[in-house]
Amino acid sequence: MKKNFLYILAALALVGCGKQTETTEVEETERVEQVRTTVLQPREIEREISVSTNLQGYLTQNVAPSLTGKIEHIYCEVGDKVSKGTDLVRMDQTQYKTTKISMANLEIEKNRITQLLRSGSATQQQYDQITTQYNSTKEQLEFLEQNTYVKAPFAGVISAKNYEDGELYGGQPILVLTQIDKLKALVAIPETYFPKFKEGMKLSLTSEIYPGKTFPATVEIVYPTVDPSTHTFQCKIVIPNTRNLLRPGMYVTTTIGLGKAEALVIPYQAVEKLVGANDRYVFINEDGRAKRVAVTLGQRFDQDIEIIADEIVPGVEVVTTGQHKLVDGVKINVVE
Repeated sequence: MKKNFLYILAALALVGCGKQTETTEVEETERVEQVRTTVLQPREIEREISVSTNLQGYLTQNVAPSLTGKIEHIYCEVGDKVSKGTDLVRMDQTQYKTTKISMANLEIEKNRITQLLRSGSATQQQYDQITTQYNSTKEQLEFLEQNTYVKAPFAGVISAKNYEDGELYGGQPILVLTQIDKLKALVAIPETYFPKFKEGMKLSLTSEIYPGKTFPATVEIVYPTVDPSTHTFQCKIVIPNTRNLLRPGMYVTTTIGLGKAEALVIPYQAVEKLVGANDRYVFINEDGRAKRVAVTLGQRFDQDIEIIADEIVPGVEVVTTGQHKLVDGVKINVVE
């Protein structure tokens, strides 16, 4: 009986060993993914970038006299177009008129002292005193005239009005004058393109308000520093707007041509995105295994996209189909 029991145990042990050997063989079978690839070759492209921005009036002036007091009259309303030199605001005239009378009296006195000095009946000191007083009053009168009768410093449109006739003027501007026949915009450009940007460069704008229409513009200023937090630099562009189709505050897209260049381009669908982040990557074939490479996206061309990375060079084999199933280091089989 005991001998039979030992035979049974030995048989069970042999069966168990056989199952373990079979499982180990299954576990050691390496996973192979079927993929299609593309060998990268340089492609000539027309280099351009598109950035979006808001338009501004080329000049904006807060009509804010340096005198406080009552506003006698405002000559315009919001939306009115005005020419350079047009009357905009008349402030209380009392101080101006008083100073103007004083100026007239001083002019008479100055002429009288001048005549007396020539005849020897007045001293040089008297003449100097009246001249100083006259010049000081003249400057004050000019200041009062400019701030009592406020005129438009340039042609534009009234974009805001904050007071009515008879109100007391405080700190807020009475009017806001905006130039609209010429507009400007500030655009942030990636630092990579800093060497390519020059003052006087021509570019174009588009607006969703005018589908299919482009507006010419020119780079007026390239700012000399790069923002370390965004790695961008600013450009000021100028847009002629004689037909007044565009207005300050409109959202536009700027397309800037940077000439021809060579780039490495793959189908956009071949680029993977890291879950929970904006990091992009592709898989390349490295000796029959998938290698994940982080990439920076460049210019888009319909269904293709430019990719940039140190390891992405001509001749590299990039996985373009089947990449969704891959993990770094997995064995791959390239099929036609």
